Amino acid sequence: MDYGRTLRFGTFITPTAAQPQAAVQLAQLSESLGYDLVTFQDHPYQASFLDTWTLMSYVAAATTRIQIAPNVLNLPLRPAPVTARAAASLDLLSGGRFNLGLGAGGFWDAIEAMGGRRLTPGQAVDALSEAIDIMRGTWAAGERSVLKGGEYYPVNGAKRGPAPAHDIPIWVGAYKPRMLRLTGEKGDGWLPSLPYLKPGDLQSGNARIDDAAAEAGRNPAEIRRLLNITGTESLDQLAGMALDDGIGTFIVMGDDPAVLQRFAEQTMPQLRETVAEARATSGTVATDNIRPARAIALRREGIAYDELPESLRESAIEPGDSAYAGARSTYMRGGAPGLVLRPSTVDEVRDALLFARRHPSLPLGIRSGGHGISGRSTNDGGIVIDLKKLNEIEVVDADKRLVRIGPGARWMDVAAALQPFGLALSSGDYGGVGVGGLATAGGVGFLGREHGLTIDHIVAADVLLADGTLAHASATENPELFWAVRGAGANVGIVVSFDFVADAVGDVGWAQLAFQVDDAAQFLEEFGRLQEESPRDTTLFLILSGGRPAEPATAQMYGVVNSSDPDTIIARLQPFAELAPLVGQQVQLLPYAAVMANASDVAHNGQGEPSFRSGLVEHLDSPTARAAAALATSGSAPWFQIRPVGGAINDVAPDATAYAHRSANFSITSVGRSARFEQLWDSLASHFDGLYLSFESRTGEQIVAQAFPPATLARLRAIKAEVDPDFVFRDNFGVAAEPAPLG
Repeated sequence: MDYGRTLRFGTFITPTAAQPQAAVQLAQLSESLGYDLVTFQDHPYQASFLDTWTLMSYVAAATTRIQIAPNVLNLPLRPAPVTARAAASLDLLSGGRFNLGLGAGGFWDAIEAMGGRRLTPGQAVDALSEAIDIMRGTWAAGERSVLKGGEYYPVNGAKRGPAPAHDIPIWVGAYKPRMLRLTGEKGDGWLPSLPYLKPGDLQSGNARIDDAAAEAGRNPAEIRRLLNITGTESLDQLAGMALDDGIGTFIVMGDDPAVLQRFAEQTMPQLRETVAEARATSGTVATDNIRPARAIALRREGIAYDELPESLRESAIEPGDSAYAGARSTYMRGGAPGLVLRPSTVDEVRDALLFARRHPSLPLGIRSGGHGISGRSTNDGGIVIDLKKLNEIEVVDADKRLVRIGPGARWMDVAAALQPFGLALSSGDYGGVGVGGLATAGGVGFLGREHGLTIDHIVAADVLLADGTLAHASATENPELFWAVRGAGANVGIVVSFDFVADAVGDVGWAQLAFQVDDAAQFLEEFGRLQEESPRDTTLFLILSGGRPAEPATAQMYGVVNSSDPDTIIARLQPFAELAPLVGQQVQLLPYAAVMANASDVAHNGQGEPSFRSGLVEHLDSPTARAAAALATSGSAPWFQIRPVGGAINDVAPDATAYAHRSANFSITSVGRSARFEQLWDSLASHFDGLYLSFESRTGEQIVAQAFPPATLARLRAIKAEVDPDFVFRDNFGVAAEPAPLG
């Protein structure tokens, strides 16, 4: 039977220790000859052999493309929990090039001599079955809980992970009936050796595997059929095994470079051509992209997975995929979406949006960097459209300081790209934040008092509206949409490209000061006064936290003096340094890009629900400072931060953008959940006039009303009725076209 799998070819190399580089050189030769896979036998008790795992790691580093696998791993001497982590690690290090061939073990006398446990044939099958479960459980992307062990691997309580770079296939080296049934039930491939097979064994083995797969609810075509061959078989023999016995991968055994070269240059292309012609005649359908039954079982209800547009299928991430662990959550919030779509073009974003619209009852998250404090770019059981691949950064006109940036770019990458041109954009305080989320909400950054919010530099945006229409928004084209994008962009569409006018910025003073604070209220009041009185080139953020009982509070002040003159930098900072006893200080002259280069590429792994609160105040006057100090030093607020939002931010008219709170000088953010926190927060909130949505995790009409003053909200509702009448974009502080009914 032809299972329709694309033909692949591999080599089977002896891990001889006498010439340790020989195996590596043969692996490199295999890669250069166009083989897809290089494999090595695993007999740890052989004194003349290299350790196979060490060899595979070395080969992974010495090659770039070819897949790597043991053929097959001796499980009794490779404990499953350790092997699982080693496999995931090698897969990550090799860029997703590792495959796992497993055997139940042989040569039991040698295994016993090395401390292994002798198993009966039945026990060997049971141990292998349990090992497969342990390994898949260790790699499980959709789980956070600890592992559960069994009779052979008592691993109860062990942590999962790391997740591999791709779904590592497990190929089983099997001959006996029970092992063949196990392959059908749980394996991703069958890997026998032709010299050990009798006539008819391929047919009978396939039949057992197929029957077991069907009983387990699997499509037999999920299971790739691999075969170790001598390389001397005729073209007709190989074609028959591919078309009649379903062999999708042929692995040439032996260490003779001439044999490997002859097979690669003569047999491989001829066999591919013969099989392709036969399949064209028979109408055989390709089956390489069949999703495993175990992955299908993790799909969420209500999503038409099988109707996903072709343009998105290859990059989409489902709960059963290995990439899901790095895509499910945001920086702050744990999530469990049913589907993460990763478009790479505007047309694919449209395809993703229109697909999501077919699921109106499900939550929809739009993600750029995934750092958003609100956590709304993930959800539970819904759809996420991840824009990370739309990450272009282009300096369109250096003289006019015009730059075009995609929503998936990160601000640290933007800063690095603009630095050679002497340009920068004020953009928060963390380089890992995505452009799309920040540049549609506001953008409170280290250059804010001198150069304004990030949104104040947008001169145009391309917006994908709820119906799939691509609209260009600027001061002269779709001006109402342009107004809404700057401060409420998440409500009106998906911005797929921004045009900014950047600022000329050279080296800056990067300051980090730490204080002992004996009187927190007085400290905050004086900080506020100094910040408002400082020249606009000085923007300093403040984190205040209470000390242990009977100990003073501490404050961390950090930010930028936009000057390359050391004397100016020190002059600006000196009044702040005199606020309280300094317990730490560091001032550096750095490129702005170096200030923003503070994020890593580690996947987000947020847990639970964030509990952030936000408020805006005009001044840190005495009553506000006392209420803020009471909260910050109470022990109920693990995080308390103040950011300046005055200076140039105040210069913009309140009705110029959807961010309307232009009279505020400070943004206050805190975290907490206790009743004590809520009481103290409510007391502080009595001094607020509005809030900044990017620092707020609460949702609902009341929060939206605090974020947007009445006139702004009414204008937003009118725009919403025009561009999103079906309320598609509702899950990120959604503004309804009509107010919610009272009562």
